Amino acid sequence: MGNIDREVIIVGGGPAGLTAGLYTARARLNTLLIERLAPGGQVLLSDWIENYPAYPDGISGIDLIQKMVTQVQKFGLHISTGVVESINLPGKVKEVRVNGHVLSCRCVIIATGAQPKRLGVERESDLMGRGVSFCATCDAPFFKNQEIAVVGGGDTAIQEALFLTKFASKVFVIHRRNRLRATGILQERAFSNKKIEFVWDTVVEKILGSDKVEGLTLRNVKTNSHFVLPLQGVFIFIGIRPNTDFIKDSPIVNQEGFVVTNENMETSIPGIFAAGDVRDKLLRQISTAVGDGAVAAFAAEKYLEHQK
Repeated sequence: MGNIDREVIIVGGGPAGLTAGLYTARARLNTLLIERLAPGGQVLLSDWIENYPAYPDGISGIDLIQKMVTQVQKFGLHISTGVVESINLPGKVKEVRVNGHVLSCRCVIIATGAQPKRLGVERESDLMGRGVSFCATCDAPFFKNQEIAVVGGGDTAIQEALFLTKFASKVFVIHRRNRLRATGILQERAFSNKKIEFVWDTVVEKILGSDKVEGLTLRNVKTNSHFVLPLQGVFIFIGIRPNTDFIKDSPIVNQEGFVVTNENMETSIPGIFAAGDVRDKLLRQISTAVGDGAVAAFAAEKYLEHQK
């Protein structure tokens, strides 16, 4: 390899990155995984996961990631902590700038994930996993026969509100405007669902509760009046932001900042792959991230074989 530091550099240590690392390590590719903080990503914020295969009773996000890390380290994957500042994408040799230092490699797998946009209100972070959620598919069963709120008015918010009615006794949809942005068919379904009640022209000022969510302090944007809505959970769907600031001007990202790939996780630039929530994709779950990571690693292995 000459002066090339690594064959593969994986950026991001969530389920997608760890799975990619598992496959490249088992393929005996010289791989470095770089994670900004501790491995795990958004999964570490999940108190309990019930929709990941092989765990019928569920598993905590921390325990799942610990098992993944133990497994990849068993096969010799090297994990390093650092902030990736930029990637020189073109050319056969890729340059990854980490904490001011440049590392070279043959290919890069971008698995930096995405994060939900937050309200930025009091107690939001403190009560995550204790009634504050950003994923109905993950957490809906915990709110069976309870009253909850959905914040947002787009397709995702209304889709998730409809899904939540299968579990909750009441779903309040809180929207800052007096009309939804969701597509017509979703609006029709929501308006006809007796479990859904709309709270128009309203924003969340504060999430109430000490150990768990007990309600919301709301403000009507037209009258500026405040009121409290008692409930047991709040699901926030005001958008999602990919972690792609380090490649934001690259041709491989779309207008929203997500990385565009084909079904083999290949971007438009040879040797650059992406996996997990950072991709422009339909479903963002641990299971899909794991699948992406496996495919990206296999595609990277084939790419390296052709390079040789």
